[in-house]
This record gives sequence, C-alpha cells and structure tokens, in this order.
Amino acid sequence: MSAPLPSNEADRLAALYELHVLDTPAERDFDDIVKLAATVCAVPMSLISLIDVDRQWFKAKIGTELTETPRDMSFGAHAILGDDLLVVPDTREDPRFAGNPTVERSDGVRFYAGAPLVTSDGFAVGTLCIFDSVPRRLDTEQLQVLRALARQVTSQLEMRRYATALVNTTARLQELERRKDELAGLVGGELRAPLRLMRSYLADLGNTGMHDAEQAELVGRATAAHVRGLSDLLDHLASMADAGHGMDSLHMREIDLTRLTQRAVEAVRPIATTKQIWILNQAGGPSMPIIADPVRLEQVLTHLLFAAVKYTPAGGRVRVGTEMESGPTVRLDDMDMPGGMRPELFPHLYYGALADPGLVPGPDRGLAVAKRILDAHHATVALSDRPGDGTSLHVVFPVAERELVDA
Repeated sequence: MSAPLPSNEADRLAALYELHVLDTPAERDFDDIVKLAATVCAVPMSLISLIDVDRQWFKAKIGTELTETPRDMSFGAHAILGDDLLVVPDTREDPRFAGNPTVERSDGVRFYAGAPLVTSDGFAVGTLCIFDSVPRRLDTEQLQVLRALARQVTSQLEMRRYATALVNTTARLQELERRKDELAGLVGGELRAPLRLMRSYLADLGNTGMHDAEQAELVGRATAAHVRGLSDLLDHLASMADAGHGMDSLHMREIDLTRLTQRAVEAVRPIATTKQIWILNQAGGPSMPIIADPVRLEQVLTHLLFAAVKYTPAGGRVRVGTEMESGPTVRLDDMDMPGGMRPELFPHLYYGALADPGLVPGPDRGLAVAKRILDAHHATVALSDRPGDGTSLHVVFPVAERELVDA
C-alpha cells in the first residue's frame, strides 16, 4: 500500500532540497551512524533514507547494495507521516506492507523500524531505519538509541548546509564591501558635476517658475552624457540590497551555555550507554550567559560529544563541564583507560577540525563543519593530549555583552 503524501509535502520537499544532500558521495560520518544503529539493534540492514518526489535515496547504507528504491515501495514514506518511531514487528501482519514486493520474497523484510529525520523547522525529510528478515521487537534502550542517532543525522545534515551558507555569506559580504567602494568612487567622482547642475536647475525652476532653455539644454546634455553612470549607480544600489538580504545568518541571542551543554549531554547519553561509556556531566554549575545561535550551537556541541563517544573504546569515560576561563568555556575530556588503552579522539579533532577546517570531503568532515560554526561564534578552540590524562578539548566563548543583547 502506497503511503499518502504529507499535508506539507511541498514545503517538506523544499526543506530536503535546501540540504543539498541528494546524490552526494558517501561520507564516513553517516556510514558510522548506520553501522552503529545496526550493531545496537542486532540487525543486518540499516539505512539513512531521504524521501524524494518519487524515490527514496540512501545517503548511507549497510546490508544492501541498492542506492535508491521507488517511493511507493518504501517504508520510509510511511514513517515520515509520524512524529516518532514507526516500528513494524512483523511486516506480513501489517496491511500497509503485507503486499509489498520486498516483504513477499522468501528472504524479504519481516521487521522494520524507522525514526523520522525532522529538521529544526519541523519537516521530516527522511528516516534512519533498520530492517531484519525475521519478526522481532526492540527494547527501550534500542528505541532510545534510534531516536538519538536520528537526531544526530539531522544535526549533521543541517550543520553542513549551514556551514556552506556561512561560506557563501562571507563571499557576498566581501562583494558588498567591494561594491560600496565602487559606489563611493562613482558618486564622489564623475556623477557629482551633472547632479549638481541638475539640482541648480531644479532649484531655479522651483524658485522662479521660469524655464531657462539654455540651462535646460546643459542639463540635458549632461544627463545624456552620464546615463551610463546613472544606470550603474542604480545597478550598484540594487546589487548592494541583494547582497545584504536573504543571507543565512546566525540567529544570535543570549543563552545559558551551562544549560545548552546539559541538553547536548542528554542527547548523546543513550548512544554512550550502548557502548558502556560513562559520561560524567559536570555542566551543572552556575549560569554562563553567552551570545549564540542556540540551535546551531547545540548541534555543534552534540556532534563533538558524539565524536568523543564514537572514538572512545567500550567502557571508557568522557567528562563534560562548563567553567569560566578567559570566557565561558565548555570542556570535554576523553579520559585514558586503565591498562594504557587510549581514546582515538585527538587525531580526529586535530586533523578534522583544527589542522584543516575547510569544507572538503573526508572522514571527519562533520568536525570541520562544527569548527566553522564555532568560528562564526568567535569561539576559541584549544586541544591537548597527554598520556595518562587523555584528550582535552576547551571551547572558549566571548563574554556576553549587554549591548549586543539589547540590539
């Protein structure tokens, strides 16, 4: 049975296309998520599926060589209709899927669970989903992990789009500055004389009511000679307006860094639990006001914590806290384990976020994107690694200035 279209289908598709992710190459960040989902839920297949007009396309996959399937055969088209997980313990017992060709095969899909990928604007663009060839159920912990991993997928998709927008915004601001210089030269140079002549003529005409044919002829000749300059002036003004509007900008306001860090910790905790990683949350101190975009910054902090959990061996420890250094600071310590076993976070942070923070494909592109968004917040990132102590990451933000809040 084909799924009905969501009531907001046009807007949902627009949100999907704005992510610029369809038909892009595979990326390790997303591949790691489907592997983790399959491992935690003990299933052979997991997908990050994005629902297009007439197809579902797979950004990441494990357990299949397919890259897309028709939308009218997809389970995800049903999953995006809800706000929470769609769990189908036995597909042959569900009238929505019993006649699906992927179910009817002898080795077909008998179990499905999909968590919708809901953007910060509320649009379900796809699913993180798992499949099995036998009926089954998930326990509470597995359900929580699927939800947490789906949020991680959405955050990474949105962070990539936003980091690209930051690059475009910077280029447009540079173009705006260049055009301002050109405009200053245009107005202050060749157009000044004809504009002064026209002003004088119009003033005399207003004062006397008399038409001065000789002066009118001078104005006409001057105007004709500078039509191109006047046209350029209008073009410059229009392009400056275009450059200044429609840019993706940070929605800055005063927020509590301590509370935001606590939210990021709780978002990642279900994933850490499955690896038996202990997150010591020390972000429970006094309020630390900063000026930031709460949505983007929470996505960044969540991704940094997710990276720490991903690169920490099972049974490891991650400590998170907020404190006042040269400014409000988030501190993340990926601690060494007894017996000399070390977490692998340091090289990923260093090479992915510090040494090469550009927007280039690579295994740690998500960390590079996170660093670019931190740069837009004027945050300072410091990284250290000492045997016996582990990896320590400090992200220091400027102190909130009241005039920025009141602006």
